[in-house]
Amino acid sequence: MSSYQKELEKYRDIDEDEILKTLSPEELEQLDCELQEMDPENMLLPAGLRQRDQTKKSPTGPLDREALLQYLEQQALEVKERDDLVPFTGEKKGKPYIQPKREIPVEEQVTLEPELEEALAHATDAEMCDIAAILGMYTLMSNKQYYDAICSGEICNTEGISSVVQPDKYKPVPDEPPNPTNIEEILKSVRSNDKEVEEVNLNNIQDIPIPMLTELCEAMKTNTHVRSFSLVATRSGDPVANAVADMLRENRSLQSLNIESNFISSTGLMAVLKAVRENATLTELRVDNQRQWPGDAVEMEMATVLEQCPSIVRFGYHFTQQGPRARAAQAMTRNNELRRQQKKR
Repeated sequence: MSSYQKELEKYRDIDEDEILKTLSPEELEQLDCELQEMDPENMLLPAGLRQRDQTKKSPTGPLDREALLQYLEQQALEVKERDDLVPFTGEKKGKPYIQPKREIPVEEQVTLEPELEEALAHATDAEMCDIAAILGMYTLMSNKQYYDAICSGEICNTEGISSVVQPDKYKPVPDEPPNPTNIEEILKSVRSNDKEVEEVNLNNIQDIPIPMLTELCEAMKTNTHVRSFSLVATRSGDPVANAVADMLRENRSLQSLNIESNFISSTGLMAVLKAVRENATLTELRVDNQRQWPGDAVEMEMATVLEQCPSIVRFGYHFTQQGPRARAAQAMTRNNELRRQQKKR
């Protein structure tokens, strides 16, 4: 038996309950603080779970942000400013820098004909800009000024060479307007199998509850008029993907499905791909740009689904592996060729 094991033998028969009975309330409180499991290095936890509560003062009430800001501002105003070691008087010392004039050497001096000297002396900034472009001095102007002067037979620059430091002004592109789709009305129309609703577009609506999305997929099972179903950037996860998979197994009218830019994992994508095998009407499927890369197994499953489902002629996904990419490209070429031959018949 080692010395360490002999040392532990002394504490084998100790009665912990008896020791706890002899401790005072202060000692018990200190022991409770020591036994708390804290992780001070985990920045994802709130401050109350990263360190022990060592505050003995009772709370003074709820947080009043405005009162706290006023108190901090008042404290800052009451603090006396530190005196400068050298007071600022505003006096300027030294002499201003004057750049010396550089004399042009004789070998660098260029003498032009009197007619050219007179023409250059009276040339405007726009004319000088065009001359510089013709001579190939593209570093003195912006790309727009250079190509306008080269491609046009007339003087088209109106700003001059001094404007090259200014960037080109581009027209601002307005933000895309929010999706005006009313989810509740769409859900009612899909449930009632409204023949006027052939497209369900919920793109970029990020506050849709998951139960409502699953209800919409449940209503799509029996709908026979919707041809396009798009859930791009709706923060959908695996529960919605499983609901979409169940919908694909029963729906026989949907032709286009788009679930790009969501939080679907490899498990949800695998469920959707397995359901696509049982659907013979779907012609377009887009599943790219998920939150995490689905993995090699999912990419191989995508290629297998495209090979086994000749009805799919458009597929949206950026493959990272060469093998599945080549198989998918070959399958898409074959599917489109079969579709072309069917249209000829």
